[in-house]
Amino acid sequence: MLIARLIADPATLESSLDAMTAALADSEVPVAHAAMLDFCGDVLQIESPGDDLEMLRGAIDAHFAPSDAIIARDFFRLPDLFVSDMDSTMIGQECIDELADFADLKEKVAAITERAMQGELDFEAALRERVALLEGLEEEAIYRCLDERIRPTEGARVLVETLRAKGSRTVLVTGGFHHFADVVATQLGFDRVVGNRLDVVGGKLTGGLVGEICDSSTKLATLQEELGKLGDEAAVMAAGDGANDIPILDAATYGIAYRAKPKARAASNGWVDRGDLTSLLKLLEVPQADWVT
Repeated sequence: MLIARLIADPATLESSLDAMTAALADSEVPVAHAAMLDFCGDVLQIESPGDDLEMLRGAIDAHFAPSDAIIARDFFRLPDLFVSDMDSTMIGQECIDELADFADLKEKVAAITERAMQGELDFEAALRERVALLEGLEEEAIYRCLDERIRPTEGARVLVETLRAKGSRTVLVTGGFHHFADVVATQLGFDRVVGNRLDVVGGKLTGGLVGEICDSSTKLATLQEELGKLGDEAAVMAAGDGANDIPILDAATYGIAYRAKPKARAASNGWVDRGDLTSLLKLLEVPQADWVT
């Protein structure tokens, strides 16, 4: 059984549902029932006796895009654990690209970042290449970048703080840097931060990193470590946008692709393409009166 919850254009919701129902009538995922979650809500719940999640996702995309949605194989529940990427997910920027702008290298670094996010380059090699280009940059540029450029994604703080208030353990795990992530985590309400560390000597970046690299395998290991503390029956929600987020999106109960690259979105059973991150609270049926604002 599959249960999908989605938010889409209300003006075309009924006609889109009719079209999708007709299209899936003789498929492996026919629509058995569909209704709004509540009288005043904007979340449509669709139930199917089938198990082909990819087919149902494709049908939703074909008839409702752009939408915000989660497809589950069981009844929905609040996550016990929320693990999220930072850059272009919890914040609207790629920190290394913005930092590179202070060294007049943004275009060059951003091109490497984009290819890495698309899964075209080895993450660690691409990270080290970009960091090496920043050799000699004053550490002060990081703090200026944080103050002038880095902004939370709309709805990020409300999502994290509300999940935390509901009992979720919240973990920010990033291929970016602690210089940025520690500040962002404090602003948004994360319990734990895992990331990379820039090497700084004499107030300047050396072009290197300190310690082990935080990559896709680190993200997955972090999720598994946290899940081990909660038990295998715990529900996990993970959010990300790039190729190095695929392992956590695939492992989570609810893997959420936020305005994501194609490979990351294809690995997810949830996505936010239309609204902001508070859409996830609606899809999880958290009353707005309970949101931490």
